[in-house]
Amino acid sequence: MTAHEVARRLPDIPVLRDLCRSMAVLEAVLSPEWEDRFHSFDAHWSPGEEMASLRNGSGDDYSIVFSSKGAYIRAFDHESEMSPYANDGPWPGVLDSVPDVFLDCVREPAFRDEDGLPLVTACIWRETGDGEWRTGDIAYPDAAEDADGASGLFALLTDPSPEAFRRFAEDHYEILVDLDAVRHVFALRPLTPAVVAALNAELTLQDLAEDLAEAGYPMPEAGHPMAEAG
Repeated sequence: MTAHEVARRLPDIPVLRDLCRSMAVLEAVLSPEWEDRFHSFDAHWSPGEEMASLRNGSGDDYSIVFSSKGAYIRAFDHESEMSPYANDGPWPGVLDSVPDVFLDCVREPAFRDEDGLPLVTACIWRETGDGEWRTGDIAYPDAAEDADGASGLFALLTDPSPEAFRRFAEDHYEILVDLDAVRHVFALRPLTPAVVAALNAELTLQDLAEDLAEAGYPMPEAGHPMAEAG
């Protein structure tokens, strides 16, 4: 499944944003060490922009920039035949059709290497008001099941279910993950001590205050000790 197929399966922008926020918070609970997490969400990445990201620890990653313009998605699979390192630049068509409103994202230094080379093998975008996600006109390498890395990197975005996330988390962290707690977070309901304990008995709500603020996740209701802290 390439970026073309992924684009047909992605949820609408608001749903995708909520999904990314939820997965980042779930991983903050499951993994107190940021370096060990796959998913992150920065609600204050830059003025007027939020960013969801994934790093798989093996050199592959994606970034999703949400703004009033819409959403811009880039991914990089370091083993892909479409790697810019194997082709002296981005694969033809991957970035050529990106609309002007997202050119700042294309040029973003955080999405390039130290020499300015764009780290991208897949790119998907959707402008505000557009009815569907878009990709470039790309001739993919022959006989490549996941030519641009999109199938693996975006698996949880094309199957946006609590059950899919639990399977991922149990495989990655090698622990049992409470499905009801995952559903609670997927619904963007404020965390409770019981939900946190169900996911990680070694953490408290207060331990998560910084992560919740960074992700822009709904905070506990007024009157809760965590809501009153700081």
